[in-house]
Amino acid sequence: MNKIFSWFCKIFLKPIVNLIWIKEVRGLENVPKTNFILASNHQSHWDQVTNAYICVPRRFTYLGQIDKYTGFERFLRDLLYTLAGVIPIHRQDSGSKQKAMEECKKRLKKGEILIFYPEGTRSKDGKIGEGKLGIAKLHLESGVPILPVANKGNFEIMPVGTRFPKFKKIIRMNIGKLLDFSAEREKAQNLSKTSQEYNKICQQITEKVMAEIKKLFDQL
Repeated sequence: MNKIFSWFCKIFLKPIVNLIWIKEVRGLENVPKTNFILASNHQSHWDQVTNAYICVPRRFTYLGQIDKYTGFERFLRDLLYTLAGVIPIHRQDSGSKQKAMEECKKRLKKGEILIFYPEGTRSKDGKIGEGKLGIAKLHLESGVPILPVANKGNFEIMPVGTRFPKFKKIIRMNIGKLLDFSAEREKAQNLSKTSQEYNKICQQITEKVMAEIKKLFDQL
C-alpha cells in the first residue's frame, strides 16, 4: 500500500473501524519504527482490516490469493489488490508461490511492512492452526524481524462463507514483542535451502512464532 492510500486509511477509515469494531488493542508500544513481518493468526477476511489498523499510515502490503472468485467478486478483488498493492499468489501453483515470495523479499528490502498469515488459510472454527514454513524462510532470507499479533473476534465478525462483516464492537488485538532469530539466521547462511537441517531450522522458527501468537491469543 502506497503512502498516500495508507494515510487516507488512517485519516478516514481507521476512526470508523475503531468506533464500530475495535474493543481493545494491547501492545502498541511493541510496534517498531523499522519495518517488520507482521505474523498474525487468520480468522477471516476482516483480519486484513484489523492488521492494517496497526500499520497505517506506513507503507505495507499483503499476500492475496488469486485462486478463488469469479465475475464481479473477482473484479472487486483485483481492484482492491491494485489500490492496496497486494502481492498476488495462486496457492495451487508452485511457480506463482515462488514469484510471490520473491516479491515479498523485494518489498521487505525496500523497507515495507509485510502482513503475513503463517497458517496459510483462514480458520474454519476460529481456532489457531499449524503454521507453514514460509514465515521462517522469509525471515531467514530477508533478515527482517517478526512481530507476532493475535486477533480475536474477527471469526465472529466475518466467518468463512460470509460476504459482509457484522457490526459488533468485539475485536481484541494483542501485539507481542519483536522476534529476531539471529542465531538461526547465522546458522542457516551456510546451509543448502534444500537440506534437512535448513528445513529443521525453518520448522523451529515457525513453531516458536505460532507458540507466541497462541500465547497472545490466550491472553485476550
